[in-house]
Amino acid sequence: MSLIQLSERDHSPASMTSTRAGRSTLLAVVLTCLVPYCLLTATGCRGTQSTATGLPKRHTARAEEFVVHSDVKLPRKHPLLLDLVRLQEEVASQLQLPVARREVALYVFADELRYAQFLNQAYPDLPPRRAYFIGTSDELAVYTFWGDRIQEDLRHEATHGVLHASLKTVPLWLDEGLAEYFETPDKHRGFQPEYAARLAEQLRSGWQPRMERLEQLDEVGQMQRDDYQEAWAWVHFLLHHSADTRGVLIDYLKELRTNAEPGLLSEQLAAVLPTMNDRFVAHATTMALAVEPETRPVSANNERDQHALKSVVRE
Repeated sequence: MSLIQLSERDHSPASMTSTRAGRSTLLAVVLTCLVPYCLLTATGCRGTQSTATGLPKRHTARAEEFVVHSDVKLPRKHPLLLDLVRLQEEVASQLQLPVARREVALYVFADELRYAQFLNQAYPDLPPRRAYFIGTSDELAVYTFWGDRIQEDLRHEATHGVLHASLKTVPLWLDEGLAEYFETPDKHRGFQPEYAARLAEQLRSGWQPRMERLEQLDEVGQMQRDDYQEAWAWVHFLLHHSADTRGVLIDYLKELRTNAEPGLLSEQLAAVLPTMNDRFVAHATTMALAVEPETRPVSANNERDQHALKSVVRE
């Protein structure tokens, strides 16, 4: 028995409504049956080919631990390849990850039609999405197509690849939170303005953070848009609030190198920072005030925002 992990990618945060249809992570059991693999779904066990036809094989290029198979030829110094190298270095450096134990294959189809045809044949139960990360004991793979947002999509899914190539496992919420953080271009440095603005509105409406709730999510159907948003915000908080919070995250990831059940990150954080929820709220308030005015939702509480900012202890 082996595990298959899927992370899917589609729409931007601004285009979501009540659910987070664009990105999710699904853990499903793949049973060894009469066919090479059998994907366990809500309707039972359906066989899928272990080697689906139609994969991009015409051109291959390497970018550190990534092996890019593309329908379109990529020069050795193509911006996409250079960005993947920077991403791998950025993730490994910031999270202090060890040298990757596995390669990550990136399959880039020439167009959406070719990509959709492959997914329909190889994984007929999956909904249409712009990109997928699919990890098994045999291969860590990203599937996507050439489009307007290929860089963003590849950064998100490739982050999953870096994590799973270096660690024994990654909790669902943390996996997605880190991918949301590192998908942003260099100039944003992990900042998601749409998330920050929306989070501030929710805080004004009485919403309260709870990492413990996120830690209970282990199925794709459970994660909604707000969960991705909170997961990103906790990652941003851990990495930027203080040296202590960053240290808690780094130590937790170190434990994940060899231990698939390291306990709850919330308990380890609370031991170092008992007021973690209050500090998270202050951090989220500060982030909201950094959002460009055209991105920030219209609010009658701007004066309260400014007052809250003055009460925040800047790091």
